[in-house]
Amino acid sequence: METISQNKAYGGVQGVYRHRSATTGTDMTFSVYVPPHEEGARLPVLWYLSGLTCTHANVTDKGEYRRACAEHGIIFVAPDTSPRGDDVPDDDAWDFGQGAGFYVDATQDPWSANFRMRSYVEDELPALIAREFAVADMSRQGITGHSMGGHGALTIALRNPGRFRSVSAFAPIVSPLNCPWGVKALGGYLGSDRAAWMPYDACALIADGARLDALLVDLGDADAFLREQLKPELLQQACEAAGIPLTLRMQRGYDHSYYFIATFMADHIAWAAERLR
Repeated sequence: METISQNKAYGGVQGVYRHRSATTGTDMTFSVYVPPHEEGARLPVLWYLSGLTCTHANVTDKGEYRRACAEHGIIFVAPDTSPRGDDVPDDDAWDFGQGAGFYVDATQDPWSANFRMRSYVEDELPALIAREFAVADMSRQGITGHSMGGHGALTIALRNPGRFRSVSAFAPIVSPLNCPWGVKALGGYLGSDRAAWMPYDACALIADGARLDALLVDLGDADAFLREQLKPELLQQACEAAGIPLTLRMQRGYDHSYYFIATFMADHIAWAAERLR
């Protein structure tokens, strides 16, 4: 693991790191904030998955999470959203290809060689964090994310029961099977058989029996993607049918941007802290 940068913030260390991923076959960059702590302490870990077009840098630069993480003693990990590089396939569209990995393991050429973000986020990167950051208590993990990353957070948590004590999301894509972004991404990465898409749809996973202890979701009622892409009512219906306690907050006047995320980030970290004690 290569250290790209380290800076002191709120008594802790904000680092950016790079490593060669065996899963994606590329160099992958991620950021980790480690809050101030006593020597020998073990701290819980909160994963943040970013949305379309983003890298680790968007939330690192604009997410305003460090003060709350320092107060609650939580490590904050932000991976990239896809493999990258001159030899990695890409698409001219902003919502597919590099920057738009959708947290799936692609099965279709030419994407299948590198676009394996499900395995990277579920397996390889957690193992690296556990190995390189002795302070991380991997028995206490939470996960959150924004938009495409909210989709990733929900589906990863639902597919891995018991791994995450805390689950939340900002403006998540709750049902990729039923929105244009999802149909394009899952069709391109996984092919036309919609049965292969089911493990990547939170509502479908819940309908199939997957469960969460509780879920916090924030959305803005001025979000331009709310009706066509996000469709929170589908998640609300799925959680009600399954008996999953869902706290869904529609925030008046907020849009899809990092101004929205930054405003409510401390709430999500407090939500995680309560469950990660």
